[in-house]
Amino acid sequence: MVADGGISADPSSKTPPWAVRVRWGNGEIAGAGVLLSPDRVLTCAHVVTPGAHVTAEFVGAPGLHVPAVTAWVDEDAYVPETRDADGDPSGDVALLRLEHPRPAHEPVFLHRLSAPNRAVRMYGFPYEHNGGIWFRATIIGGCGRDGQVQLGPQTPGELASPGCSGAGVVDDLTGEVIGIVLTGMRDRHGNSFSFMSPAETIVRHLPQVAAWTRGRTAVDDRLRSRTGGEPPVPALDEPFAQRLAAWLRGDGEQVKISLVRPGDHARAATLRRAITLADRELRTTASVDRASLDPPGTVPSAGGHDLALDATGSTAAETAERVAERMGLWQHPADPAVERIRAGGVALTLVVVGVDRAVDPPALLDLLAVLRERGSRLLLVFREAGACYERARADLVVRPAQERRAHLVARLREITGPLAASLGDAMATVRADDPEAVHDALYRAGGALHILTGAERPAALDGAPDLAVFERLTDRLSARLHAAARRLDALCRRRGELAGRLDGYHALHQSLTEGAEDLEADTLRRRAHQLLRARPCDVRAAEEAVDAYVRLVERADRAGHERNRRERGGAAPS
Repeated sequence: MVADGGISADPSSKTPPWAVRVRWGNGEIAGAGVLLSPDRVLTCAHVVTPGAHVTAEFVGAPGLHVPAVTAWVDEDAYVPETRDADGDPSGDVALLRLEHPRPAHEPVFLHRLSAPNRAVRMYGFPYEHNGGIWFRATIIGGCGRDGQVQLGPQTPGELASPGCSGAGVVDDLTGEVIGIVLTGMRDRHGNSFSFMSPAETIVRHLPQVAAWTRGRTAVDDRLRSRTGGEPPVPALDEPFAQRLAAWLRGDGEQVKISLVRPGDHARAATLRRAITLADRELRTTASVDRASLDPPGTVPSAGGHDLALDATGSTAAETAERVAERMGLWQHPADPAVERIRAGGVALTLVVVGVDRAVDPPALLDLLAVLRERGSRLLLVFREAGACYERARADLVVRPAQERRAHLVARLREITGPLAASLGDAMATVRADDPEAVHDALYRAGGALHILTGAERPAALDGAPDLAVFERLTDRLSARLHAAARRLDALCRRRGELAGRLDGYHALHQSLTEGAEDLEADTLRRRAHQLLRARPCDVRAAEEAVDAYVRLVERADRAGHERNRRERGGAAPS
């Protein structure tokens, strides 16, 4: 393997040399695997059975012959899938030992990498393509308590199927193998999902895999929960733990700022505990279980953060380099890390402790502002409530929240102003399908606008309106009202079309009767005309009336043509 990462996984369509096809003793394909060292293969536990031999086939090897090597589960390297009381799965990873080693250039390292929204591909061996095929997907996010990750297939046909279990998941941006496929499923609604175990979750279950894993761990050593009882672990600051867990579960704002003063050992320990439990690699099995003894609401989600840094004594450039590395932005290393972050289009959930203890706190705040602008979520911990702390609150929380609220207020004013006026005009012209729903949505938009514009406290301070709640409400109301506007516009256009059709057929009828009175036709026309002129117009009723008039005129037209044909047929020859 090459230095610093082994053989980089080639994201092209060629068969990678590390891809392994696993067969049971009866010759059937059991699944896939990843060659981590010349004599170790990583796969899913459900693919193999301890004590039973399987065959590992190296389909990416050069030549026409596919090398096949006998393999078995390595001692103490088998973690079967278990499910907790809620049905959440855990484990399902195993290491195989090869009877004969493979060439040193074939293995690949796993790589620790932030996961959200990355485009990936996996190389598996489904029954229809048992020679191996790439499947493409996008990482949706973490799921369950074990730190597993949900994948969305790029097309329905790319759902991981039997033969893909244990396949290496390759990050498109970096070409690194970042985990293995566990399973795929299609729910009763027709949605398709695959699931993977990322490198850090694999290492937690199989610590020996750390030897073949690259990329720095997500949590700085100084931020990990301490063990050994020196000094004794202080009491948990439970309210602080609940707030941290809620934010790490994604329930809070984009930027959260906390204060942990020197000497506040309980708060510092609570912070370290939250950071440790939110990390896939450090999370303990006891806290993954629903029946853990941790106080309610204090256990964050596995993978709740992508990176946790202690900025004490670090420069902004060093922090930026660490963040860029975690994002997988090591292309063009000559470019400053902050520029790679700015252009990379990658967002993560980042914890930075000791912001005001950095070498240059203002420069670090500038970097954090870039991360916020690019969509990253930030938990920033300060030691003192000084000038740096106040600037961070102003620049990263208060001002963005004020801008966010101003944008939200503008949207609501557009809904309750121009859109409401347009809807009112349209509803005065044509009858809406569900006018009560439109009025209700406008009433709720007006109420939200009143709350946001009437709130005395500044946005983003304790007690201020939860902007995320109002944004979701505004999204729903806007979608509902714009859909209603489109339906009303369609009804208005249809009314115009019906009026034109009525006039056209009236002209046709006049030509057929040469202006003679036709009581039935005149009655039908007057009814259609009255319905079209009514405010609001019942377009469906008007359409039925116009159609009735059109059918009568068309019958008269056909009768006239038939009369003319008979008259021409009965005329004397010239």
